[in-house]
Amino acid sequence: MTDTTPFSMRRTRLMQQMGSGVAVLATAPEQVRNRDSHYPYRFDSHFYYLTGFTEPEAVVVLLASTHRAVLFCRDKDMEREIWDGFRYGPEAASATFHFDEAYSIGELDSRLPGLLADQPALHYALGQDAGWDARILGWLNSVREQARSGVTAPASLRDVRELVDEMRLFKDEAEQATMRNAAAIACAAHSRAMQATAPGRFEYEIEAELLHHFRANGSQAPAYTSIVAGGANACVLHYVENNAQLHAGDLLLIDAGCELDGYASDITRTFPVSGSFSAAQKDVYEMVLAAQSAALDAVKPGNHWNQPHEAALSVLVQGMIDLKLCTGSVDGVLESGDYRRFYMHRTGHWLGLDVHDAGSYKTDGSWRALQPGMALTVEPGCYIRPADNVPEALWNIGIRIEDDVLVTASGCEVITAAAPKTVAEIEAAMRHA
Repeated sequence: MTDTTPFSMRRTRLMQQMGSGVAVLATAPEQVRNRDSHYPYRFDSHFYYLTGFTEPEAVVVLLASTHRAVLFCRDKDMEREIWDGFRYGPEAASATFHFDEAYSIGELDSRLPGLLADQPALHYALGQDAGWDARILGWLNSVREQARSGVTAPASLRDVRELVDEMRLFKDEAEQATMRNAAAIACAAHSRAMQATAPGRFEYEIEAELLHHFRANGSQAPAYTSIVAGGANACVLHYVENNAQLHAGDLLLIDAGCELDGYASDITRTFPVSGSFSAAQKDVYEMVLAAQSAALDAVKPGNHWNQPHEAALSVLVQGMIDLKLCTGSVDGVLESGDYRRFYMHRTGHWLGLDVHDAGSYKTDGSWRALQPGMALTVEPGCYIRPADNVPEALWNIGIRIEDDVLVTASGCEVITAAAPKTVAEIEAAMRHA
């Protein structure tokens, strides 16, 4: 029977693209936090994409010429399972994850030279980890030592990430389904956070609402450290202290997403702590919302990667001129870069197994065209710090609006649309708290 699991199909596609040679990919190591306490374990994204296997101490070897997939993993060990939990072991892992062969990770050093022998090319992430680089060189040298017996070592070394990055850029149906589910959990978490917000509460209390909803609904972890930034803190792009008290009249910017079965959601919403936007806050918010709408309209097949950013930027610059933040014409402000005082980042990034996911943004020096199956964020913003040439009513207003988007055959699907976003939706959600 042909194996048609998403992971085995990806391994087959990778081996077809390799044509010949052998690929070696290791998962991420466990990391010690302090003393004998570890950070929560998270597998390597490339490794998981090709295997579905989530245990540490594992390596996959793909032999393109014979279309063989070989897994090395931890042994079944009932005593260690008492302390650390379930382990598949090679036999169960092979059957469960559809590998052609599986061996103990303890056999890696003895078996790898044989798997590398007489292969024309080695596909490996050179430079990613110095320890693994040393092991790879050791295996290659073991093969070269057999030269007088007629055994040859791989003549070329190729970066396997180039092939896997391009594969990961296009999400298959299984990936899209998982991302929609991750988005749904995150949308509901943002709604919960809005309804929990009130003057006098602390940023970390609102962060706790997010984290509770993530975990209570099946997410394994936040996809990144949540940003819960009230008032002036919203003008710090990567603010993560989340320890300030919330005040009436301020805005609260929340940039938070969850990870579900490896896949990230990434949403930003900005809303008034007291439940209603002031006139100045509403003016800036509507400007950013219009910029996001323009960017979303530009997310469609055939448009290049930078067109959504360009569309958002034109709207933002016109809005900044209208609000007396910048002076001159739109073209003049764009050329001078004066807008960067208030908008200093780009309008999106690829999204998937990593929050800033794999995949190039340019090919042959040009922005790459958007195609169905790509997943990205769309997140314009405006961050206004106090300054003599800035209207005082706009001081400390920081706004970002971010959604997760799948490129479709006819345009795009906003998979995070359920999180309240318009002024009316946000104020209604907070009234019904």
